[in-house]
Amino acid sequence: MLKLKSVVAIVDDDKRLLESLEDLLESAGHVVRTFASAQALLDSDAVPKIDCLITDIGMPGVDGFELQRVMRQRRPGLPVIMITGRHEIAEPPQAKHDWFFRKPFDGRALLAAIGAALTGKEDRP
Repeated sequence: MLKLKSVVAIVDDDKRLLESLEDLLESAGHVVRTFASAQALLDSDAVPKIDCLITDIGMPGVDGFELQRVMRQRRPGLPVIMITGRHEIAEPPQAKHDWFFRKPFDGRALLAAIGAALTGKEDRP
């Protein structure tokens, strides 16, 4: 039986992080779509096709919180994993603990969170 690969969208204005995460996720067998801004994702044809979204919080224009809000309207139930390099930003109360990462983060932990998000499980210790 043919198993379709999961499509993960990554939104971050840091090109090096996008490339690094793209390599990590592709090596784990995911199809990856990268976007340098939230608006680029929202304007693309990818929104109905993605299975999981990873977004930076602090971006110019539409930030990660606003992108999460918009995506909840367009794609209810879509797992959204938030990442940030800003340590002054508190973890959003509505965020699932395992779906909020501060940079730099452990790639294995991110892959585990993606796996849990795609299977609908929370992987709490």
